[in-house]
Amino acid sequence: MTSHSQLPPCSILLLAGGRGQRMGGQDKGLVQWHGEPLIAHLHRKTRPLTNDLIISCNRNLEKYAHYADQLVHDDEAGFPGPLAGIHAGLKVARHSHLLVLPCDVPRVDEALITRMRETAMQHPDKPLMLRHDEHWEPLLCVIPVALLGEIERAWNEGERSPGRLMRKLGATALQCPDNDPRLANLNTPELLSAHNTVSD
Repeated sequence: MTSHSQLPPCSILLLAGGRGQRMGGQDKGLVQWHGEPLIAHLHRKTRPLTNDLIISCNRNLEKYAHYADQLVHDDEAGFPGPLAGIHAGLKVARHSHLLVLPCDVPRVDEALITRMRETAMQHPDKPLMLRHDEHWEPLLCVIPVALLGEIERAWNEGERSPGRLMRKLGATALQCPDNDPRLANLNTPELLSAHNTVSD
Protein backbone atom coordinates (compact mmCIF):
# COMPACT_ATOMS: atom_id res chain seq x y z
CA MET A 1 0.00 0.00 0.00
CA THR A 2 1.16 3.52 -0.78
CA SER A 3 2.16 5.63 2.19
CA HIS A 4 -0.17 8.59 2.62
CA SER A 5 2.93 10.84 2.45
CA GLN A 6 3.52 9.65 -1.14
CA LEU A 7 0.01 10.57 -2.28
CA PRO A 8 -0.89 14.01 -3.64
CA PRO A 9 -2.20 16.31 -0.90
CA CYS A 10 -5.93 16.07 -0.31
CA SER A 11 -8.42 18.24 1.56
CA ILE A 12 -10.65 16.34 4.00
CA LEU A 13 -14.22 17.34 4.87
CA LEU A 14 -16.00 16.01 7.96
CA LEU A 15 -19.78 16.36 7.71
CA ALA A 16 -21.33 17.46 11.00
CA GLY A 17 -24.02 19.83 9.79
CA GLY A 18 -27.12 17.67 9.95
CA ARG A 19 -30.28 18.01 11.98
CA GLY A 20 -29.52 14.91 14.08
CA GLN A 21 -33.08 13.63 13.89
CA ARG A 22 -32.12 10.05 14.77
CA MET A 23 -30.25 11.43 17.78
CA GLY A 24 -33.30 13.29 19.05
CA GLY A 25 -32.12 16.56 17.53
CA GLN A 26 -28.69 16.49 19.20
CA ASP A 27 -25.69 17.86 17.31
CA LYS A 28 -24.44 14.46 16.21
CA GLY A 29 -20.77 15.32 15.91
CA LEU A 30 -20.71 16.30 19.57
CA VAL A 31 -22.47 13.17 20.85
CA GLN A 32 -20.18 11.22 23.18
CA TRP A 33 -18.78 7.81 22.27
CA HIS A 34 -16.15 6.24 24.52
CA GLY A 35 -15.70 9.45 26.41
CA GLU A 36 -15.16 11.71 23.42
CA PRO A 37 -17.39 13.48 20.91
CA LEU A 38 -17.74 11.62 17.63
CA ILE A 39 -15.94 14.45 15.84
CA ALA A 40 -12.86 13.87 18.02
CA HIS A 41 -12.55 10.27 16.81
CA LEU A 42 -12.65 11.41 13.17
CA HIS A 43 -10.27 14.27 13.89
CA ARG A 44 -7.68 11.92 15.39
CA LYS A 45 -7.77 9.67 12.32
CA THR A 46 -7.69 12.41 9.69
CA ARG A 47 -5.51 15.12 11.25
CA PRO A 48 -2.20 13.44 10.27
CA LEU A 49 -3.39 13.01 6.66
CA THR A 50 -4.02 16.61 5.59
CA ASN A 51 -3.11 20.23 6.19
CA ASP A 52 -6.63 21.22 5.10
CA LEU A 53 -9.14 19.67 7.48
CA ILE A 54 -12.61 21.17 6.96
CA ILE A 55 -15.71 20.63 9.09
CA SER A 56 -19.22 21.35 7.83
CA CYS A 57 -21.31 22.41 10.82
CA ASN A 58 -24.37 24.58 11.37
CA ARG A 59 -24.33 24.75 15.18
CA ASN A 60 -21.72 24.99 17.94
CA LEU A 61 -19.10 26.51 15.68
CA GLU A 62 -16.85 27.41 18.61
CA LYS A 63 -16.64 23.74 19.64
CA TYR A 64 -15.92 22.47 16.14
CA ALA A 65 -13.27 25.14 15.48
CA HIS A 66 -10.88 23.23 17.78
CA TYR A 67 -10.90 20.28 15.36
CA ALA A 68 -10.57 22.02 11.98
CA ASP A 69 -8.44 24.26 9.79
CA GLN A 70 -11.62 25.65 8.24
CA LEU A 71 -15.31 25.59 9.12
CA VAL A 72 -18.07 25.83 6.53
CA HIS A 73 -21.84 25.96 6.88
CA ASP A 74 -24.82 25.54 4.60
CA ASP A 75 -25.70 28.54 2.44
CA GLU A 76 -29.39 27.83 3.03
CA ALA A 77 -31.20 27.62 6.37
CA GLY A 78 -33.24 24.64 7.44
CA PHE A 79 -30.64 21.84 7.12
CA PRO A 80 -30.94 21.25 3.35
CA GLY A 81 -28.91 18.03 3.46
CA PRO A 82 -25.37 16.71 3.09
CA LEU A 83 -24.92 17.89 -0.48
CA ALA A 84 -25.03 21.44 0.88
CA GLY A 85 -22.10 20.66 3.16
CA ILE A 86 -20.16 18.99 0.36
CA HIS A 87 -20.81 21.97 -1.91
CA ALA A 88 -19.55 24.35 0.78
CA GLY A 89 -16.46 22.22 1.35
CA LEU A 90 -15.59 22.11 -2.34
CA LYS A 91 -15.73 25.91 -2.50
CA VAL A 92 -12.98 26.33 0.10
CA ALA A 93 -10.85 23.19 -0.46
CA ARG A 94 -7.17 24.04 -0.88
CA HIS A 95 -6.19 20.89 -2.78
CA SER A 96 -7.28 19.23 -6.01
CA HIS A 97 -9.45 16.59 -4.30
CA LEU A 98 -11.83 16.62 -1.35
CA LEU A 99 -12.21 13.44 0.70
CA VAL A 100 -15.55 13.40 2.52
CA LEU A 101 -16.48 11.49 5.69
CA PRO A 102 -19.60 11.76 7.85
CA CYS A 103 -19.02 12.40 11.55
CA ASP A 104 -20.83 9.22 12.59
CA VAL A 105 -18.35 6.65 11.22
CA PRO A 106 -15.80 6.66 14.06
CA ARG A 107 -14.54 3.17 13.19
CA VAL A 108 -13.16 4.19 9.80
CA ASP A 109 -9.39 3.67 9.76
CA GLU A 110 -6.34 5.14 8.06
CA ALA A 111 -5.94 2.11 5.79
CA LEU A 112 -9.39 2.64 4.27
CA ILE A 113 -8.87 6.39 3.91
CA THR A 114 -5.55 5.73 2.15
CA ARG A 115 -7.23 3.21 -0.17
CA MET A 116 -9.87 5.78 -1.01
CA ARG A 117 -7.17 8.28 -1.95
CA GLU A 118 -5.17 5.74 -3.95
CA THR A 119 -8.22 4.56 -5.89
CA ALA A 120 -9.36 8.12 -6.55
CA MET A 121 -5.97 8.92 -8.10
CA GLN A 122 -6.50 6.10 -10.62
CA HIS A 123 -9.49 8.08 -11.97
CA PRO A 124 -8.53 11.65 -11.02
CA ASP A 125 -11.32 13.33 -13.00
CA LYS A 126 -14.17 11.29 -11.52
CA PRO A 127 -15.74 11.10 -8.07
CA LEU A 128 -15.15 7.97 -6.03
CA MET A 129 -17.68 6.41 -3.64
CA LEU A 130 -17.43 3.42 -1.35
CA ARG A 131 -19.70 0.44 -2.00
CA HIS A 132 -20.55 -2.49 0.26
CA ASP A 133 -23.41 -4.97 0.41
CA GLU A 134 -24.35 -3.75 -3.11
CA HIS A 135 -25.04 -0.26 -1.73
CA TRP A 136 -23.25 2.98 -2.51
CA GLU A 137 -22.01 5.05 0.42
CA PRO A 138 -22.18 8.56 -1.07
CA LEU A 139 -20.98 10.33 2.07
CA LEU A 140 -17.72 8.36 2.06
CA CYS A 141 -16.27 9.69 -1.14
CA VAL A 142 -13.49 11.60 -2.90
CA ILE A 143 -14.48 14.41 -5.25
CA PRO A 144 -12.26 16.35 -7.69
CA VAL A 145 -12.58 20.03 -6.85
CA ALA A 146 -12.66 20.67 -10.60
CA LEU A 147 -16.23 19.32 -10.57
CA LEU A 148 -17.44 22.22 -8.40
CA GLY A 149 -19.04 23.99 -11.37
CA GLU A 150 -21.03 20.92 -12.40
CA ILE A 151 -22.10 20.30 -8.81
CA GLU A 152 -23.21 23.93 -8.44
CA ARG A 153 -25.27 23.67 -11.63
CA ALA A 154 -26.95 20.50 -10.41
CA TRP A 155 -27.64 22.10 -7.02
CA ASN A 156 -29.20 25.14 -8.67
CA GLU A 157 -31.39 22.82 -10.75
CA GLY A 158 -32.71 21.22 -7.55
CA GLU A 159 -30.51 18.15 -7.11
CA ARG A 160 -30.12 17.23 -3.43
CA SER A 161 -28.89 13.62 -3.59
CA PRO A 162 -25.08 13.28 -3.39
CA GLY A 163 -25.16 9.69 -4.59
CA ARG A 164 -27.37 10.33 -7.60
CA LEU A 165 -25.30 13.35 -8.60
CA MET A 166 -21.98 11.54 -8.31
CA ARG A 167 -23.29 8.60 -10.33
CA LYS A 168 -24.35 11.09 -13.04
CA LEU A 169 -20.79 12.41 -12.95
CA GLY A 170 -19.42 8.93 -13.65
CA ALA A 171 -18.41 7.91 -10.14
CA THR A 172 -16.09 4.97 -9.67
CA ALA A 173 -16.56 2.50 -6.81
CA LEU A 174 -14.22 1.25 -4.14
CA GLN A 175 -15.76 -2.05 -3.07
CA CYS A 176 -15.54 -2.87 0.63
CA PRO A 177 -16.34 -6.20 2.28
CA ASP A 178 -19.96 -6.87 3.15
CA ASN A 179 -20.76 -5.77 6.69
CA ASP A 180 -17.41 -3.97 6.94
CA PRO A 181 -17.33 -2.79 10.59
CA ARG A 182 -15.32 0.29 9.61
CA LEU A 183 -18.39 1.62 7.82
CA ALA A 184 -20.73 1.25 10.78
CA ASN A 185 -22.96 4.32 10.75
CA LEU A 186 -23.52 5.15 14.43
CA ASN A 187 -26.42 7.52 13.94
CA THR A 188 -28.72 6.43 16.78
CA PRO A 189 -28.16 6.05 20.54
CA GLU A 190 -28.80 2.30 20.15
CA LEU A 191 -26.09 1.91 17.52
CA LEU A 192 -23.63 3.91 19.60
CA SER A 193 -24.23 1.50 22.47
CA ALA A 194 -24.06 -1.59 20.28
CA HIS A 195 -20.65 -0.66 18.87
CA ASN A 196 -18.88 -0.64 22.19
CA THR A 197 -15.33 -1.27 21.01
CA VAL A 198 -13.00 1.41 19.72
CA SER A 199 -10.89 0.51 16.67
CA ASP A 200 -8.10 3.08 16.86
